[in-house]
This record gives sequence, structure tokens and C-alpha cells, in this order.
Amino acid sequence: MKNRIVSAFLALIIALVPCVFAFAAEQSEIDALRGTTLYVYNWGEYISDGVDDSLDVNAAFEEKYGINVVYETYDNNEVMYSKLKGGGVSYDIVIPSDYMIERMIAEDMLQPVDFSNIPNYKYIPEKYKNLAHDPDNIYSVPYTVGMVGLIYNTAMVDEAPTSWTSLWDEKYSNSILMFNNPRDAFAIAQSVLGMDYNNESPASWRVAAELLKEQKNVSPAYVNDEVFLKMESGEAALAPYYAGDFLSMQENNPDLAFVYPDEGVNFFVDAACILKGSKNKLAAELYINFLLEPEVALANAEYICYASPHTEVYTNPEYSYYENEILYPADGQFKTQLFLNLEPEILSLMSTLWDDVKNHVPSGTGNSAFFFGGDESAAVDNGEEMTPEAQKYALYIGIFALICIAYIIFRYARKKYRESV
Repeated sequence: MKNRIVSAFLALIIALVPCVFAFAAEQSEIDALRGTTLYVYNWGEYISDGVDDSLDVNAAFEEKYGINVVYETYDNNEVMYSKLKGGGVSYDIVIPSDYMIERMIAEDMLQPVDFSNIPNYKYIPEKYKNLAHDPDNIYSVPYTVGMVGLIYNTAMVDEAPTSWTSLWDEKYSNSILMFNNPRDAFAIAQSVLGMDYNNESPASWRVAAELLKEQKNVSPAYVNDEVFLKMESGEAALAPYYAGDFLSMQENNPDLAFVYPDEGVNFFVDAACILKGSKNKLAAELYINFLLEPEVALANAEYICYASPHTEVYTNPEYSYYENEILYPADGQFKTQLFLNLEPEILSLMSTLWDDVKNHVPSGTGNSAFFFGGDESAAVDNGEEMTPEAQKYALYIGIFALICIAYIIFRYARKKYRESV
């Protein structure tokens, strides 16, 4: 069981103790919010909710301020974004990941936060500020941080994996899970291929898509929150997912283990933002500040098991995951990349390629994976000619290599020209 440090008694204390830090808003303005409603849109399983004597964060906030919280959840950033863009819904607060925050800023979907109403922001250290998705710290307040890694079932996997390529291993056909969202799935393929997650080369995205199509030969199951049940029940052998969620799963299945693959991983920051159409902005800022109260931040960190960007949490020796090597690995221990917002053309291409991947049906010829070697028939036809499938891969890789060479030549020529003038 998780160490549920914060109990119902603590919820009462939080509700009764007045704010220690001063808000820019007048107390009369805050009092006037009693009876109003705040709409919060967050990831599933992403807040302490009172289960197992944990703090019910939303109930404690309601008790403290008299503001009703309507709380709804989503499975991934793309689902959240599509719902908001589709209209017909109205939320005040949303908690997206870094690259999606950058996209929503670019599309004028968020409004600036009044940090004078969030005095607890002082608990966020500088290393989590001025990041690429919000370089001037205008629109977002960090909520959790973490990395993606590889979860494996030691009772089903012969040897501890060290590479993302294990997700293509035919030994584990029908026992492999895969992200059911394009950004995370493409990042795994890009890691295998040694690519930048944020590259703007259409050819390289097509190569990554071909690698994801090749994975269909091992019949992966595409999942979001379903990963919990499948890994905890021992239904699957391998799954890429977030480090914090692994710790939750391991509590229910001690056979599970975790590794950060050698090729590198995605490092992410999820942050609270206020939507442009918010009808209760001051209440939204009170809620964000409440999430940063040390007791609340600790309760959330204990409950959801993600790494916390809150100094009073990760420096607290009483915190269950204090100095945990999975949540808080040493800086520079392995390669990490942040997702950035992509150009509209690349986003459109990624969406199209993802549909192609999801709809792809393996040929059924029994050929081993082209990218990872295997049966000669995967690359040779009648002992002499490459198959159409192999020719296609070779063409994509060749185009990508030519683009890289052309870019290097261009940079070299430009340098020489500058030196000559």
C-alpha cells in the first residue's frame, strides 16, 4: 500500500487553517466566490481523491473556499485538445503536458496566470521555470514531472530489457502494449532510430511510421489507462509508460520491474493552466495555489506517485519516494528529450501517419522485422532482389540520409562564406 501520509484529519486541518500567504485579491473578492463553480479537466488517476484514507483534494478545496469543483478526466493530451477545440465544453483549469501547452499558447487557448494570486509558486525551483513550452512563465504552473520508461513483467520476460527494441521482439507477440497516442509512440520509434523527437523532416517521420507499422507483426495492444489492469493482472509482458504509474502498478503486482532504455527517453512537465474561456479565473488561481500548499502537494505526490517539482516534497525525508532512483534519477544519467510543439504541417503529417500505423495490417508472410535483421526473405526475394517492402524502407532511409548530408554541406558552405567576407 502507498504510504497515505495525509488522512481525513489533515483534510480537516487544511480546510480550517486560514491562508498564511497574502493574495493580491482582496478577501472580499475571495469570499464572493463562495457558491460558485470551478471546472477542472485533468488526466485520469492524477489527483489524491480520498481513497485509502488519502486526502480528498477537491473536497478539501471546496471546504476551505466554498467553491464547488466539477472535475472531469481525459486519457491523453490529444483527446483533451480535440475536445476543447471541438467546442461545446467549458472548463477553467486544464493540466496538459509541455508540448501541448506550447501548442495551446500558440493557438491562443490559454490566458496569463496572475502569479500574485499564487504565492505558493515560491516552492517551484528555477530548473522547472523558463522551459521551452512557456519560456517567460506566463501561462503555466508545474504540477508533476517525470519520464517515460519500459515496464516489464519479470515472470514473463527472460532477461531484463535494456532497449526499446524489445517492444518489437517476436518472443513476446500478443503480450506487448503500446501507447495509444501518436506523440509518445513516435518518440519510441524515433529513439530506436536515433532521431530527435522534434525534428521537422517529413522523411524521418515516415521512416518512424514504417518502424511502428513493423511492430504490428507482434500484435501490440494500444492502450492508455488500460495499461494498469493489463500489467497488474499479468496479462502483458512489456509496456512503455510513465515512471510514476509504474510505481502504482508494482504495488499491485510485485513481479513488475522498470528500466530507462539505453536509446533515451522523453522527459516531461505537466502543468496547470487557465483556459481562455474561463468564467472563474480567480477561483482557478486559488485552486492552483491550493495544489501548491505543501501538505496538498505531498498528498498528491504520495497518491499518484509521479515526481514532484515542489521543493517541500522532494526534499522531505518523510516522503515515501524521497531520493527514489526511478522518480529522481541523477542528472545526466541517461539521454532525455523534451517534446516541443511541432509545425502545423508536421502535426498534420504525424496524425495521418498515425492513422496509417493503426490501420496497417501485417502482410502475414512471416518475414522477420527488416529494421532488426532476421530472416533473409525480409530483405531478399529469390536470393537476388529486395522485396517491395524492403525497397520502401531503403528509400525512406536513403532520403533521410541525403537530407542530413545536404544540411551538413549547407552549414559548411555557409561557414566558409562567412569566413571569406
